[in-house]
Amino acid sequence: MTPIEIGTYAIGALILLIYIGLPIGIGMLLVSFAGVSLIRNEAVATRMIGAVANDSLQEYLFAVVPLFVLMGLLVTVSGVGKDTFDVFERLLKRVTAGLGIATVFANAVFASITGISIASATVFSRVAVPEMTRHGYTKKFATGVVAGSSVLGMMIPPSLLMIVYAVLAEESVGRMFLAGIGPGLLLAVLFSGTIILLAKTQKDFVFADTEDTTEFHDITGGEILRKSIPIVSLMMLVLGGLYGGFFNPTEAGAAGAFGALVIALLRKSLGNGTLWKLLVETGQITVSVLLLIMAATFFSRMLALSGVPRELAEFFLSGPVGPFGFLILYLLIIIALGCLIDSISIMLIMLPIALPVANAAGFDLIWFGVLTVVAVEIGLLTPPFGLSVYTIKSAMDDPDLKVGEIFRGAFPFVIAMLVSLALIIAFPSIATWLARL
Repeated sequence: MTPIEIGTYAIGALILLIYIGLPIGIGMLLVSFAGVSLIRNEAVATRMIGAVANDSLQEYLFAVVPLFVLMGLLVTVSGVGKDTFDVFERLLKRVTAGLGIATVFANAVFASITGISIASATVFSRVAVPEMTRHGYTKKFATGVVAGSSVLGMMIPPSLLMIVYAVLAEESVGRMFLAGIGPGLLLAVLFSGTIILLAKTQKDFVFADTEDTTEFHDITGGEILRKSIPIVSLMMLVLGGLYGGFFNPTEAGAAGAFGALVIALLRKSLGNGTLWKLLVETGQITVSVLLLIMAATFFSRMLALSGVPRELAEFFLSGPVGPFGFLILYLLIIIALGCLIDSISIMLIMLPIALPVANAAGFDLIWFGVLTVVAVEIGLLTPPFGLSVYTIKSAMDDPDLKVGEIFRGAFPFVIAMLVSLALIIAFPSIATWLARL
């Protein structure tokens, strides 16, 4: 077999292994080792896997992963998410479907210090859904708003997916974070517009009761200030330090984790071994992410050795498909995969194949990364996988709440995300203007 045939069969074998349930990282390592062995020999494959483990994991940059994960977990247990929702609830209580919009913007602010969509879905399913249903919103709409707005966690920096993309594309993590701000705000505005449109045109979808007579939990200006201080302070520490040039991404993660620890200690949220549990969970998430990055790096080198990316670039860019035909096909595949497997796995499978083609097409890889993250995040809301949807179902622990009901509630937000994809493709500066300053 020629190297190109071996690379093609390796991609097919990886898809088959994933389909039968083998963990993504293990499947990538096995396929890559076998591919290099067939293209060269087993000795080269053994040396390459050692070199990949050393090259891909020794960088100082990777310390950012556990630090941001720990910060997100500490913020989640300290009740900052509920305080953020309370503030926006009070500010938007007189706006049409104001609790829905409050959930979106509270999620956007919460996302700016957690970086994990599932954390947002867990927190706001327990905070926002009960409050929205108490005020006469349908459970379908309430859970759909939480599911939709939770995706902001992976778009608004800091973002775990942005870090993974930056590593695989060899781009600056700081620039990727900056690139996520415009699209993140765009999504928040589109989600808010979607909520207002639904409230005016599909009242049965939004409201269980035509008139909301329930009293709001009124809070004073002093309470708003007290609830705002922790999250504003953490945002200024992390984002202000990062974009002000005081910290690099790893140092910003360390400062953020320390700030979140101080908040959790002041709020006495770490009793009964909670801190130890969070440290263990941080370690588990970090190890799984780094193993996947190592496996993806090995897979990428095997494909480069086979010549498959070069052949794909020639096929897409010199044939009738063209650069934007390739882009549309790539995004459709990403969205389809999102119905079946998790976000990081999708990126690790697709990027080693797609990045060389995108580079050859002359695409801005920062812009390409933002499009990738938005498309991947759509998968969090689409059946049958829909990780955010299942997270909400698990967190709610409501036997009367059906998974299908949450998917139907989230569908309008999938449409809003598709609109945002089209806008970012049409106007690349939405993603690139901050990153290129």
